[in-house]
Amino acid sequence: MRLELRNITKRFGAVLANDHLNIVIPSGTIHAIVGENGAGKSTAMRIAYGFYRADSGEILVNDEVREIRAPLDAIALGIGMVHQHFMLVRPMTVTENIVLGAEPGSALALDLKAAAARVRALSEEFKLAVDPDAVIEDLSVGQQQRVELLKALYRKAELLILDEPTAVLTPQEVEEFFAILRRMREQSKTVVIITHKLSEVLAISDNVTVMRDGRVVGNVKTGETDAAALARMMVGREVLLRVEKPPAKPGATALSVRGLSITGRDGARRLDNVSFEVRGGEIVGIAGVEGNGQTELIEALAGLLPESQVSGSIAFGGRDIRALDARRRREAGIAHVPEDRHRRGLLLDFSLAENTILGVHYRPPAVSGAGSVLLNEPAIRHRAELVIREFDVRPPNPALPARALSGGNQQKLIIGREFELPPLLLLISQPTRGVDIGAIEFIHRKIVALRDSGCAVLLVSAELEEVTALADRVLVLHNGRIAGEVDPAAVTHEQIGLLMTGGHA
Repeated sequence: MRLELRNITKRFGAVLANDHLNIVIPSGTIHAIVGENGAGKSTAMRIAYGFYRADSGEILVNDEVREIRAPLDAIALGIGMVHQHFMLVRPMTVTENIVLGAEPGSALALDLKAAAARVRALSEEFKLAVDPDAVIEDLSVGQQQRVELLKALYRKAELLILDEPTAVLTPQEVEEFFAILRRMREQSKTVVIITHKLSEVLAISDNVTVMRDGRVVGNVKTGETDAAALARMMVGREVLLRVEKPPAKPGATALSVRGLSITGRDGARRLDNVSFEVRGGEIVGIAGVEGNGQTELIEALAGLLPESQVSGSIAFGGRDIRALDARRRREAGIAHVPEDRHRRGLLLDFSLAENTILGVHYRPPAVSGAGSVLLNEPAIRHRAELVIREFDVRPPNPALPARALSGGNQQKLIIGREFELPPLLLLISQPTRGVDIGAIEFIHRKIVALRDSGCAVLLVSAELEEVTALADRVLVLHNGRIAGEVDPAAVTHEQIGLLMTGGHA
């Protein structure tokens, strides 16, 4: 299937998201669309899927102008879309999720058995390895991604739009996912990938469209470009593709963890007898395949887990903080950038200004004075403007709801809020997930600057390159235990990968 967006313009109030946009997606190819956060990539593809309607312009499918008013129109034409944040009903089975809205049989007699058989056949055809009877909440993120693909294939999609498809996948899952996409291309399906990861663009795509400020600024064959050239087109300047940082100057121990164990609500051990230290003025990175205890470790340190699930000792600044709740830990100087910005980091329907005071909303200057419950609106706006300016949040409007921002700008808002405390200890998970190359460079510089100011930083990232580039020391987690500590400057990714999977470096 060939898709063309011709002269597409789309505004959201004063924001011009797409400006006379022209994109051509050749049939039977894997086509990447790249650009900074807020460049208009997702908006353009949501117009193609009928999620939004363009203010002007045309959509052509196989060289014929088509009216796509809603996703049902797109689905009828053979266009499917997998959104960055999955749209699955967690308590339901794989089959039930896939047929939702396209239920087989009659309203009185759903034929779920026939649907499950078809789902199984599609899964086998594309080597997706998904159990039609599995419950969504029991599946890994990578398996849920495959369910989203199956949902589109079940509806006979010939063109698949994938919005940040690898943002929450492990390196192993990414390789398996790319193999699936290549099989789709072999079967003459067309795949569009919206992504920030230039290494993946170069590994998987045939062609690349580069966007900036709502416009197309480049169309290139993947084999005729490189990461530096793509980054330059995206940002409009030279981009540093590596982290530049002076040697760390560690000071006194800020965080001391001894014999930390965490038990899940199901009684299973998530973290098992973990001990380590983080000193002021250093970044300690945690590497590991997701699901090996990283999430629970950070949440326990931030005070987000019930004390009954946590055993061992946690000392901050020489003080036992096990009995302190999240608010008191924050007051002591511990900042937290969570891995899930929607669930833990933001109130999406609140304004940017309101989100910048989360966690400090009960004390001056957010309120008028000690003991007051009246919000100090001028002070809140001033803080929001400071964060927005200092951390380049776009669009720079404190009154906008947080959900109006792209994922990368939501991330910059959270990071700006936490850095402005200012913290003595920063707990930061997946700092650049779903963030564009220019913003990644910016966030990395901010993390290094915070370290150099004397802050202790504990960093968790699924991106091994990010961990080794930023961290001064790296701890590797496997099955809830520390499998080893390595010097990122003296070890290869392959050696760390062995530790991550239970081997020996």
